[in-house]
Amino acid sequence: MSMPRKTILIILAFFAIYVIWGSTYLLNKIAVTQISPLFLASIRFISAGLLIFGIAKSMKLSLAITKKQLINSIIAGFLFLTYGNGVFVWALKYVDSGFGALEASIQPLMVLIMMRMIDGKKIKTSSVIGIVLGFIGMYLLVSQKELVYQENSILGIVMIFTCVISWSFGSLFVAKAELPSNFFINTGYQMLSGGILLFIVSFSIGEEWLSPVLWTPSVKLSMILLILFGSIVAFTSFNYLLKVVSTEKVSTSAYVNPVIALLLGWYVLDEKITGQSILAAAILLTGVYFINSKKNFRTLR
Repeated sequence: MSMPRKTILIILAFFAIYVIWGSTYLLNKIAVTQISPLFLASIRFISAGLLIFGIAKSMKLSLAITKKQLINSIIAGFLFLTYGNGVFVWALKYVDSGFGALEASIQPLMVLIMMRMIDGKKIKTSSVIGIVLGFIGMYLLVSQKELVYQENSILGIVMIFTCVISWSFGSLFVAKAELPSNFFINTGYQMLSGGILLFIVSFSIGEEWLSPVLWTPSVKLSMILLILFGSIVAFTSFNYLLKVVSTEKVSTSAYVNPVIALLLGWYVLDEKITGQSILAAAILLTGVYFINSKKNFRTLR
């Protein structure tokens, strides 16, 4: 018996936020070696937003949006893209891509804590265990001498943590906010607004803007993949999932992404994977498993 269309879409969407987003840590790490981080992110998201609108027009989809939907799109674009992604890419100048992905795996912990603080949702015993394990894993992760001795690594760690907070709050906001009903159009407005804000910030702080003509082939390929797959495909999938399954369940991408990022960082960039990082990852993932066990999931109808 064939699966319902909605089930197939959900499976494909989870593949996108699990595997495609896991590869974006590597792609951003490659691109940021030559392109200023905020400028990189602004070009990525503005390009993706314009492409989405172009595709939507060719498909005769309406781009109409209410004032409230536009304001909510700008807020979401800031939380996810301007701050959550832009600052994260900046921090990758000081920490390995695999490590950045591992630190981002605490997002399910942050989502759960925020749901308790904002919505008053009761935290179950299994989730409390998950939170404790998560903090133990984070301590092991950030206390490594190999990491601490890298220049500005502590600053990078702190800024990534603030990005996780921004992304987690954004996930809760989008799950309830009034946004365009078409997930493709919704993504386009968030991409364009987040990218424009990043462009303004990049200009304001005087980042160097390097012409695409001067980018190396590997950087050009990374940007193309980031725009088409990391932005358009994966972020549209993310917005779709936030409306059809629970926020906690969507946040489970945070424990698949680090595995993909660590392996790609090791294989492509020869990034070192320490034994303590592996132990920390195992503890973090165990903690997230407790938080996102089946009994804690709820499907939105």
